[in-house]
Amino acid sequence: MTKIPFAPLALGLAGLLPFLWGVSTMAFPSLGVFTADILGPRFVGPYVQLAYGTVILSFMSGVLWGFATRAEGAEAAFGYGVSTLPALWAFFFVGGGPVSAAIYLALGFVGILGLDWMFQRQGLAPPWWVSLRLILTFVVVVTLLPIIIG
Repeated sequence: MTKIPFAPLALGLAGLLPFLWGVSTMAFPSLGVFTADILGPRFVGPYVQLAYGTVILSFMSGVLWGFATRAEGAEAAFGYGVSTLPALWAFFFVGGGPVSAAIYLALGFVGILGLDWMFQRQGLAPPWWVSLRLILTFVVVVTLLPIIIG
């Protein structure tokens, strides 16, 4: 595993907070009630996880697009094309209720790992990129599991 620089690691871990908060409000209903009273119901349980997860899945398209800018010719064109897949996945598949949305989000995040690996293998992503993404994807998928399995 390549050492992940502090800033991307810290920001990546901070980006997990909405997922962790959502699962915490499901595990501790009084925390969910408190949060709903203070911030509103969209910041509780599956609502915060699914909304934020959709945003982050789409954000990942932008990250991958940025990697594609480092390529040229056909490799760049292919990179630009595949970089749109996470956002399109979120648009077309995430929805239809919390269980199916969580399943498709989890599959989307796992699927991005293949693109991460491809961009890193081509030398377009930093050498620590897949190491970071493995950690973040693992936590995201684990926090979505309570929605999926009920």
